[in-house]
Amino acid sequence: MAHPNLDPELRAGIDQSPMQPGDLSALFADLPGARAQINAMLAAAPAPDTRISIENRTVPGPEGAPDVRVRIYRPEEPGESRPALYWIHGGGMIMGLPEGDDGPMIEYVERLGVVVVSVDYRLAPEHPHPAPVEDCYAGLVWTAKNAAELGIDVSRLAVGGASAGGGLAAATVLLARDRGGPEVAFQLLVCPMLDDRNTTPSSHEFTEAVVWDRQANLFGWTALLGDRIGTDDVPAYAAPARATDLSGLPPAFVDVGELEVFRDECADYALRLAQAGVSTEFHLYPGAFHGFDMMVPGAALSVRARQAREAALKRAFGL
Repeated sequence: MAHPNLDPELRAGIDQSPMQPGDLSALFADLPGARAQINAMLAAAPAPDTRISIENRTVPGPEGAPDVRVRIYRPEEPGESRPALYWIHGGGMIMGLPEGDDGPMIEYVERLGVVVVSVDYRLAPEHPHPAPVEDCYAGLVWTAKNAAELGIDVSRLAVGGASAGGGLAAATVLLARDRGGPEVAFQLLVCPMLDDRNTTPSSHEFTEAVVWDRQANLFGWTALLGDRIGTDDVPAYAAPARATDLSGLPPAFVDVGELEVFRDECADYALRLAQAGVSTEFHLYPGAFHGFDMMVPGAALSVRARQAREAALKRAFGL
């Protein structure tokens, strides 16, 4: 039964969507099979209808770990000193590929003239913390070091991500601050997955959700952390909501839907960023569920959300 606060346009969109939400237990029971199915769908999809350059590269991973693949999106016209968005895909820490975000990344390049570097990090549970965030950090280090070759203005390098990718983006930015670089100009945290403790009111409220309910969230965090989930033995680089010092971080944009598990942890993180002196923009979208703008892209609320993120990047980059 739909939540009474669900936006009517989103409700209609869900009813018409071929991607019907529902119980994820079958997916969790066969993660390799689910990943293979998604990867096959992405591989079979037609090449993106765009004139921008899209290139895959293998770059050095964390010390002692395998190399990392990054997917680079660049404007057709060669340029120098363009702003850059270093992007981290979602997927609950357990699935996903950069190709799954081709659409929004291409849009950023075409509309803003930026370079996007999207990282293909290792996934849990085969690769628990710290593998995913260390891969993300290694890719960021490579991007900053190779800024000149990529045509990037390293002083305008933002880090962003959605869902699990938003949580990894927040953690990567914490690592960059604490390790003395690379310098990050802005963080774009789209409905980020931040808190393994699952103790907020919204984390208890959404035992049923259009997308990503409490059970799914517990599964994702357990995949990343194992028995450490919810204990005192979890660092902020795994779950950024645990960070006690948010000072010295780059300006931030945080958004989240009203009807999702992540609502309260995102609102709290945005507030604590502001209280720590970090310039922060926060959006709570009424009647919206997790990933609403991807599932029902044409809804007014979805359009508004995309426009807000784009406007935030334009301001951050001085465009």
